[in-house]
Amino acid sequence: MGRLTTVPASAVLLGIAGLIPFVGFAALSVSGSDVGLGTIGLSPRTILSAYGAVIASFLGGIRWGAAAARGAGWSDYCLAIVPSLLAWAALAAPAPWDLRVLGALVLLWGLVDQDLARRGLVPNWMGRLRLALSGVAGAALLVAA
Repeated sequence: MGRLTTVPASAVLLGIAGLIPFVGFAALSVSGSDVGLGTIGLSPRTILSAYGAVIASFLGGIRWGAAAARGAGWSDYCLAIVPSLLAWAALAAPAPWDLRVLGALVLLWGLVDQDLARRGLVPNWMGRLRLALSGVAGAALLVAA
């Protein structure tokens, strides 16, 4: 049972690595610097928004995979597509609503996914890790909004 509650180092390190674009591009967005991205038609804010949408879709994929692995029902599959659909809609929203929606979505999904560990669909450590990672990522999106 101890292995179910101990967070693997690889999950922590890769989770933290996944936060680097959130924190880095949010900082660039707030600072007003584009570090030369403007020369290729991009901005830190655009990259942050796209990355946030991709990660939101990934979060839905976690639920889908957990449902498939453990034979969960329709409700888990239906819930799994919500982050992708909301993230897609957020990309069409004007600033600052795009990042606000993505930030709220990532924060909320950290809470929504807490039931996965309680129901035994993912290891116990995953709920805690998801809360921490979603907290930082969601906050970065909201700060940049």
